[in-house]
Amino acid sequence: MRLSVVIPAYNTARYIAEAIGSVLAQIDPDTEVIVVDDGSNDDTAAIAERFGPPVRVIRAAHGGIGATVNRGMAEARGARIAAIDADDRWLPGKTALQLAALDGDPSLDAVFGHVRQFLSPDVTEPARFAIPAEPMPGLIRGAMIVRREAWERVGPIETGLAAGEFISWYARAVDAGLRTRMLPDLVYERRVHGNNTATAGTHDDYLRVVKATMDRRRARLRQAAAGETPAE
Repeated sequence: MRLSVVIPAYNTARYIAEAIGSVLAQIDPDTEVIVVDDGSNDDTAAIAERFGPPVRVIRAAHGGIGATVNRGMAEARGARIAAIDADDRWLPGKTALQLAALDGDPSLDAVFGHVRQFLSPDVTEPARFAIPAEPMPGLIRGAMIVRREAWERVGPIETGLAAGEFISWYARAVDAGLRTRMLPDLVYERRVHGNNTATAGTHDDYLRVVKATMDRRRARLRQAAAGETPAE
């Protein structure tokens, strides 16, 4: 199988059909879509199940974003893996552009693209949110396609974080020497609606990620100075 697309979902009944539709509009038959419902108490899973193949729905107990992504990645069978949050949208051409980049350069481990944020139409107090006017480089899970072996080399997403889980994974990917490319193309739209994971997360989560990254790099430097082989 060429590509697996993982969609972690928690109480996103209002948005998940649009997210899945944005994926199905551009994938080829050699693709699977895995929706992992994180113990939602709304109709998220039922809406996803109505799509039928190639969408497969896994209903799991609530475990948080890290555990949900990891479950989807463990189920994925594709040689390349992508993801989209259940409240966001892929833009047309995303997979074609990123898969072409990976096909054209076997040394690349992962490809990212640019991201545009948009205010969800159901937001009742839009003045609360400042939305960047221009697209930005998207070092986020949803803007990436990664080779399966590269994902497995870095290891699973850290669990126990309400926010910053992909920042943690990406820092480990950098430390592991993954070779990545940022395409100039706009590939992803991130919905802003007030209940986003990053919005709901705490500053403590981000500080924890930064501290763990710094500690890991200091340990590698000490090992290198001592002539030891750094731990992976």
